[in-house]
Amino acid sequence: MTQRPCPHPHTAHGECAPCRLCRIEVEHLSVSAGKQVLLSDVSLHVHCGELTALIGANGAGKTTLLRALLGQVEYSGTVRHLSSDGRPAAAVRTGYVPQQLEFDHSSPVTVMDFLAAALSRRAVFFGVGKRTKEKVSAALARTHCEQLAARPLGALSGGELQRVLLALALTPQPDLLILDEPVSGVDQNGLESFYATVDELKRSNHMAILLVSHDLDVVRRYADRVVLMQGTVIKQGSPEYVFDSPEFEQVFYTRGGRI
Repeated sequence: MTQRPCPHPHTAHGECAPCRLCRIEVEHLSVSAGKQVLLSDVSLHVHCGELTALIGANGAGKTTLLRALLGQVEYSGTVRHLSSDGRPAAAVRTGYVPQQLEFDHSSPVTVMDFLAAALSRRAVFFGVGKRTKEKVSAALARTHCEQLAARPLGALSGGELQRVLLALALTPQPDLLILDEPVSGVDQNGLESFYATVDELKRSNHMAILLVSHDLDVVRRYADRVVLMQGTVIKQGSPEYVFDSPEFEQVFYTRGGRI
C-alpha cells in the first residue's frame, strides 16, 4: 500500500506540529466466527486529519471491522498505530459514537447527570460538583449543545442525543473517533448539524475519523477517503474514484435501479 506523508498542522511559529497518532495501518486483517469467515484479508490506512468512510451493502463486514479495531473481537493480521515519525504511537485514545443508545426514556436523568456520571468517579445522586459541571459544559460546548445540559435525556430528539454522545466521545480528546451509523433515523436538520460539527472538529483538532454510513450523499460530501467493502476491501480511494468505479456499480446498483 502506498505510503504518503502525514499532513501535520502548524503551530503559530510556523513549524510542523507532530501528530500523536499519524495513521493506523491495517494489514491482512481477517475475522472468523467458527467456520464462518466474516472478514478476509482487509488492508487499509486511516490518517489523521481525514475522515475515512466505510461503505458497502448490509453484511459487508463494516461493523465487524470496527469491532476488531475496538478490540471487541479476535482477529488475525496486524493493526499498527503510528506517530508522525513512523514509530508506534503509545496509549492511543479512541472515541466511539454508536448507532443508538439503549436506555429508559422515562428516566428523569438529565444530560448533565449522564455526562457527569461518565466523566466523574463521584455518584451523581450525591450531586454534581462545580468542576464536573464545568467539564460537562465544556464537553457540550464542543458540539454546540450546551443548552441541553438541564434537559432529560429521554426528551432529546435523535439529533440532539447523538450530539451529546459525540460530546462524550470527545472527552477526553481522542486520537481516533469512530462513528458507527451515528445519525441513523435522525431528521435532515439533525443530520446536517451533526456532520457539520464533525467536519469542524476534524479540521480544528486534526483527528483521524472512521465513519460507517449508508448515506452515500453524506459520504460524498464529507469523506476524504472511501473504503468499499464486501467481506474484504474491493475498492478504496477518493470519493470520486470509488463512486465512479465498476465495483461501486456492482455493489449498489442492479438493472432495476439502486438496491
